[in-house]
Amino acid sequence: MLRTVFMGSDAIALPLLNWLADEARQTVELVAIYTQPDRAVGRGQKVQPNAIKLWAQARGLPVHQPEKLTPEELARLKTFRSDVALIMAYGHILRQDFISAPRLGTLNLHTSLLPKYRGASPIQTAIASGERQTGVTLMKIVPALDAGPIADVERVSIGALDTALEVEAKLADACIPLLARALPKLADGTLGFLEQDAAQATFCRKLEKADGALDFTASAAQLAARINGLFPWPACSIEINGQSVKLGLADTVAAETCRETGDGFSTSGSEPGMILGSDAEGLLIATGQGVLRLRRLQRPGGKMLGAADFMRGFSLSAGLKLASRSMAALVSVQPFPRTKG
Repeated sequence: MLRTVFMGSDAIALPLLNWLADEARQTVELVAIYTQPDRAVGRGQKVQPNAIKLWAQARGLPVHQPEKLTPEELARLKTFRSDVALIMAYGHILRQDFISAPRLGTLNLHTSLLPKYRGASPIQTAIASGERQTGVTLMKIVPALDAGPIADVERVSIGALDTALEVEAKLADACIPLLARALPKLADGTLGFLEQDAAQATFCRKLEKADGALDFTASAAQLAARINGLFPWPACSIEINGQSVKLGLADTVAAETCRETGDGFSTSGSEPGMILGSDAEGLLIATGQGVLRLRRLQRPGGKMLGAADFMRGFSLSAGLKLASRSMAALVSVQPFPRTKG
């Protein structure tokens, strides 16, 4: 039986926690949950517990929410006499003394196929970068960012119409078979680790609201990937008739299919950002290469709607040109500078 401390702050870990508490209870004993302090959320900025705390309270498990990992917190962690700590989206950077406190060390579930997409936004950045596959990596924690040796991975597909919401759900479920393989090996001392190839590492950063900008001189494929990857937050947007319109889903249309038709759209003489018209699935926008199709849109104060429903109450005309805005890089071969907050 592995005495296990879980450290996490995001609802993505809930399927895993349910599995650990129920189906894996012959292998795992959850002895404590660490999560972020209650924060102000939403428009009303009401202080609320996160989903992990609520789950732990419902299960009667001790919950600890340190603002900082002080020596006193380390002393308390040691009182649990844990065999292993499992971390997923915790939000604290652990010092070496915390990492080494459990008897068998500390393992992290990182939502990318390491060494690609180390850092703060691996799910969104993988989708926005046009990947068709991602996964969860089980790794040892080391002081360097997401650089620890790898025990195992569980791969998931990224569909052409998957947003970060769909991919996150796939990754949440993928943690279960991954740990079902790994934990028995950890318990009997046969779990092996392979060092990462640092030369293949890429890094992603904490996302900002400004990342929702779109530059229509980019290709339609790049734009669709960014729109889908950054939904639901920070969400890409366009300005139409002075209103900011949020985008919830996009794909591409081959330019050669966009000839003059009964629907009234054509790429002839178009410029990047120009509205070409619409088809049965969405609003068609000219780009630097190919045609972007906006499938779901939301006006200020409204609901996210399919394009056909959106356009019934929103006047749009072919030939209107949408403004382009610079798109900041989401991925780098070097770590991004850390930002506050």
